[in-house]
Amino acid sequence: MDIEKQTQIEQALSANSQFTIEKNGDSLAVTNEDGIDAFLYFGAQQITVISPLFPASDIAEKERAKLNETILKTHMVSPLTSMAINTINGEDYYVAFGALSVDSKLDVVIEEVDVLFANVPDLLEAYWFKEQ
Repeated sequence: MDIEKQTQIEQALSANSQFTIEKNGDSLAVTNEDGIDAFLYFGAQQITVISPLFPASDIAEKERAKLNETILKTHMVSPLTSMAINTINGEDYYVAFGALSVDSKLDVVIEEVDVLFANVPDLLEAYWFKEQ
């Protein structure tokens, strides 16, 4: 992805007073007013927007298969947002994400970030039942 488009995306996100932006190489860290983090990764073919939800270790080992099945059967109700397990700093996390072509229009990229931020609270409510 070219630097010019990355700069345009960064500027558009920075224009939203509800977002705090931090640039890290080929990625942007965006935090909304509710403290939800999203990370935009710019690759050669796609832009990926990822928000960590909760560590897999918060779910009892015996409950993870059930949670994974539930997610696979129900996550389509969150428009434009998928879920996965990613390793972050050596620990597995459930994450919400969206992926776009690097050729996506600027307003579509911004919409993806907005939708992800809107869906994260619902995903946490639906799937995160931290072990007490």
